[in-house]
Amino acid sequence: MEKQFNQEDTIPLDINEEQTQKTVLLESEQKYRRIFEDSIDGLLLWDSGHRIVDINTAGERMIGLPKRKLIGKRVYDSYSQLDGKKEEILRHIDQLLNNGQTTSTIIFEMEDGKKKFFEFSSKLDIVEGVNLTVFKDVTEKVVMQEQLRKSDTLNVIGELAAGIAHEIRNPMTALKGFIQLLEGSITKEHSMYYQVITTELQRIDSIINEFLILAKPQAIRFQEKDINQIMKETVDLLTAQAVLYNVQFVTEYSDGLPLVFCEPNQMKKVFINLIKNAIEVMPCGGNITITIKKMENQEIQIKIQDEGTGIPKEKIKKLGEPFYTTKDRGTGLGLMVSYRIIDEHKGTINIESEEGKGTIFYLNLPIKS
Repeated sequence: MEKQFNQEDTIPLDINEEQTQKTVLLESEQKYRRIFEDSIDGLLLWDSGHRIVDINTAGERMIGLPKRKLIGKRVYDSYSQLDGKKEEILRHIDQLLNNGQTTSTIIFEMEDGKKKFFEFSSKLDIVEGVNLTVFKDVTEKVVMQEQLRKSDTLNVIGELAAGIAHEIRNPMTALKGFIQLLEGSITKEHSMYYQVITTELQRIDSIINEFLILAKPQAIRFQEKDINQIMKETVDLLTAQAVLYNVQFVTEYSDGLPLVFCEPNQMKKVFINLIKNAIEVMPCGGNITITIKKMENQEIQIKIQDEGTGIPKEKIKKLGEPFYTTKDRGTGLGLMVSYRIIDEHKGTINIESEEGKGTIFYLNLPIKS
């Protein structure tokens, strides 16, 4: 007798299939959750109302707040270091809505005054009503690119400088020689003209010497030296000039610093350039604070801080470029030479400034050779 088909016979099979589908779905969800959470980049999910739906562990760390405090907040709300960047974030969102995906770099000022560069890449509607933003800290990359750009500029200018310096030096030698011959016959009423000519010739000679330093890496002998001692000698050398400008030095030298592998005369030239600049930007007097300490990353940091007029933010990044200067009679070569020397010592120069409050130069030098 043929067995009659019952609907109940299919129930166990349907339950098994449904259970299998749920298991596969759960495993898939767990897999994508692990990918989401373990990503080294920050991952941010947000809806059409600009509110945060989810964020991964790397994103929490970069923003500096836990997920529970972020979910439900708008991406530009004043709750973290994104504070003050609403306009830039809205511009990023507008580009995303127009193009479907976009990438932007936003600069953040940290509590210690340093700048952080974050790259944001966003894609619209990865699922309906939800957008994805991938963000990462690209500060090291940006700083390295800037250092390479300045290094390339220095090399090109150096080659040009060598030719110019030698061409100028020949007629300069003749001019100085004839001026010295005329010294004895200069009348009293013309003595002022003679002094002006002599002073300007000395200034041209100084510029030529700076050109020659830029021309090519010098044949230098690196030695292990006490950076505190080099700075003390520099300060002693410039004390007389500081007194004329009513400037006082405030020095804070850490004891027991390790020796730095450097060329002492070149380091002294860098210190002279930076301290002289600091003196000249304080015509009404003030303090120049010089601090030397060891950093945790096996570097020595030299900080030179003035109380001058400060430098506008848009001009800071141009310092060290050929012939760029904030002084009326400057050439910009002094800072270029300083960048060149610090670069040859495998160090870095960073600048912070606020108009009306002054400027800080940070020189970081590696302890190891």
